[in-house]
Amino acid sequence: MQRIKLFFILLLISTKIFSQEAESTNFSIFYSSPKEYTIAGLEVQGIRYLDTQVLLQISGLNVGDVVIIPGDEITNSIKKLWNHGLFSDVKITADKVLGDSIWLRVNLQERPRLAEVNFSGVSKSEKDDINKKVLLLKGSQVTDNQVTSAQKAIKSIFTEKGFLNTNVNIIQRDDTTQTNSVILDIIVDKKEKVKISEIIYHGNDNLKPLILDRSMKKTKAKKIMNFFSSKKFLAEKYSEDKINLIKKYNEKGYRDATIVKDSITKLEDDRIRLDIWIDEGNKYFFRDIKWVGNTIYPSEYLSARLGIKKGDVFDQKLLDKRTKEDEDAVSSDYLDRGYLFFQLIPMETRVDADSIDLEMRIQEGRQATIEKIIISGNTKTNEHVARRELRTLPGDLFSKSDIIRTIRELSQLGHFDPEAINPDVRPHPENGTVDINYELVEKANDQIELSGGWGANMFVGTIGLKFSNFSVRNIFNKEAWRPLPTGDGQTLSIRAQTSGAFYKSYSLTFTEPWLGGKKPNSFTLSLSHSAVNYSANNSYSNYGYDPYSSYGGGYGGGYGYGGGYSPYGSSYSPYGYGFGNYGYDYGTNYAYDNQSTDDDQIQITSAAALGYGYRLSWPDDYFTMYHELSFQHYELQNMAGYYYFLNDGSSSGNGGFNNFSLKTAFGRNSMDNPLYTRSGSSFSLSLQLTPPYSLLNNVNYSDATLTNQERYKWIEYHKWMFKGDWFSPISKNRNLVLHTKFEYGFLGYYDSYRKSPFEGFRVGGSGMSGYNLYGSDIVSLRGYKDYSLSTGYGSNIYNKLSIEMRYPVILKPSSTIYVLGFLEAGNAWNNFSDYNPFKLHRSAGAGVRIFLPMFGLMGIDWGYGFDKVPSQSDAAGSQFHFVIGQQF
Repeated sequence: MQRIKLFFILLLISTKIFSQEAESTNFSIFYSSPKEYTIAGLEVQGIRYLDTQVLLQISGLNVGDVVIIPGDEITNSIKKLWNHGLFSDVKITADKVLGDSIWLRVNLQERPRLAEVNFSGVSKSEKDDINKKVLLLKGSQVTDNQVTSAQKAIKSIFTEKGFLNTNVNIIQRDDTTQTNSVILDIIVDKKEKVKISEIIYHGNDNLKPLILDRSMKKTKAKKIMNFFSSKKFLAEKYSEDKINLIKKYNEKGYRDATIVKDSITKLEDDRIRLDIWIDEGNKYFFRDIKWVGNTIYPSEYLSARLGIKKGDVFDQKLLDKRTKEDEDAVSSDYLDRGYLFFQLIPMETRVDADSIDLEMRIQEGRQATIEKIIISGNTKTNEHVARRELRTLPGDLFSKSDIIRTIRELSQLGHFDPEAINPDVRPHPENGTVDINYELVEKANDQIELSGGWGANMFVGTIGLKFSNFSVRNIFNKEAWRPLPTGDGQTLSIRAQTSGAFYKSYSLTFTEPWLGGKKPNSFTLSLSHSAVNYSANNSYSNYGYDPYSSYGGGYGGGYGYGGGYSPYGSSYSPYGYGFGNYGYDYGTNYAYDNQSTDDDQIQITSAAALGYGYRLSWPDDYFTMYHELSFQHYELQNMAGYYYFLNDGSSSGNGGFNNFSLKTAFGRNSMDNPLYTRSGSSFSLSLQLTPPYSLLNNVNYSDATLTNQERYKWIEYHKWMFKGDWFSPISKNRNLVLHTKFEYGFLGYYDSYRKSPFEGFRVGGSGMSGYNLYGSDIVSLRGYKDYSLSTGYGSNIYNKLSIEMRYPVILKPSSTIYVLGFLEAGNAWNNFSDYNPFKLHRSAGAGVRIFLPMFGLMGIDWGYGFDKVPSQSDAAGSQFHFVIGQQF
């Protein structure tokens, strides 16, 4: 009996312990008696998703290896597999022992897989934000480290948003519908945002707290001055703002200023106080500045260029700007003369109690010659269109100013995103050359205009197409029609308007900005046609309605055809922004329609124009000259009741009248961006005149017996216009822009008995016209009704002043959006005897502009007119103005 008991005890001792004791009826392994075995077989069990061969490699065990069991080899193998964190259980057992050979089995239990994630306490947008930043992928293994990392990451997301007291609890539970799968319930308690109640500075004897507050961009206390700023506390931004605070001290001459310590005191659960202790140090001043190594420019010139004098407060930021950052910095003079490898190193040679001496050490280097010019990113525009605008050419000396000018010219084309143009300068010091790669991003700039409006008991619809990158030479190339031949930078505009039987208008314009392809000489051809049958609209025929009175806020607009870029700026396109006297009024059908009768009151206007412009080289190449030859023919039927110059009893208002004129425009345009201009200016002086028929034909126009047909068959006048725009960046990032503008116009005559009934100025309102029946300039003055400041069919004199503050919301190729506020003043007069440039109608307001490539410029303004308009009680006051396709 004792022998039987001893047998069972020995059998139990032989049982496998800690995954190294193999169970078999045929063999026993004892910890007290390690033995060498050769691995004859190796198998992995319990794996569903992972590669077993990879796991065997991780274990370090291979068939044929000689191992000691029990021993370190098996222990280390278990540790290697366990340390990967992929398994919840790891065992190695022996299946069979035959002599010195052993068959091992690696038993693994995979960690559970993620089946689903549930969120609590967060919004949908916050949930999306978490999913983007925290990778909790369905089907992935869930490890302890992953859960801990997710918890920290989620807390960090809300900490960055000012929720410093956020609690994140992640509960892991089994998914009863899937084997070895879990569900994570993420419970977020954001609590209240932690905000800064006050910031207290200690030791700031020389800088006021207000200055220090402004130096910190993202760390703001709860004050009235910070009403529009975030007061939440963000640790990362606070660290950045402490650096900004020291930079502000450095700008004021305190170059040794430091933050000794700072503390955060919790006032309430969602309120804290910041205390910052500052050691200001001494205030330093510039003393002697000496130049060393300069051979190109004398020291006196460089000192004047630097603009820092002895006794000025020491400011490292100012020194950096004046040596290398500003457009007129010292380095710019060298870079503009080809010294691309130029270096300027300011060295402090002496520091006394409050003064610093500088030695400006210059290494001028050799001049760099441009070797290659590369154009990239022009996927739609032909390369020669971009290349002909370059001011940097192979073989030229490198010039920073030429690169800046090239960027401006490429922006003005309108085919590329101005914000994305990047000149990649690639210097080669070994041979003194440089390559420049202009990286461009194409943007869509073709436009479609679909608009309509209701007024005066009728609807006017407009459809227009503008192709700003057209290619005439590829019209007969079938492969170039995608859907139209493009790439050569030409502009083709087609537009039609109608209100049915009352009004019809058609126009066509083509502009070639580089006539002949060698010089920036523009050529413009415009044809247009319009017709109005007043008898088709009861509000006109029954009440003698003034066709130029304001109604409906205007219908549509469009850019003013031909307003695409030319090297002369949009101001000089005959149908563009500036001198577009015919942007809306050209066009008629040559016979109104088959339904009109001899009793109908009809006006038909036909027009054609040829324009030619070129760039000047003096005083500089921002100056341009533009010439335009135009002809308009007005055919009137039964219109005596509508036009004052027909009301002489000599006719029923029938007749044809002609306007043949030559216009010359001299201007300068240095605006940096046509869509959202930050800097530059535009000035223009134009003269449009007809032949002085009254001085040549010996007709006495004071004779009252002359018929209207005899008096006005060939209209005569001379018209002068002067316009100017300035754009000045106000903010450091150049986004806040001040736009100031003035305008002056004068319509003169050769004979006082033959004053032109056409070409006057119609002032007031949005500056738009749903349609235009004959030549007149539409001048905006927001805050007043359309045309309310002009008399009759247009005034002979006007002037206008405006100030506008702009700020961008979006500046992207797909859309440009900016908001604005404005102050305006203007007026119109008929005679010089009444002219008073100081008697102006004032207004103020705000608005928004949206530019979409397919539709052009759109916007809405609200203006308030402060001054009453005589005989028009409702012309001033609160007014809304809609804008389509034009600039103010």
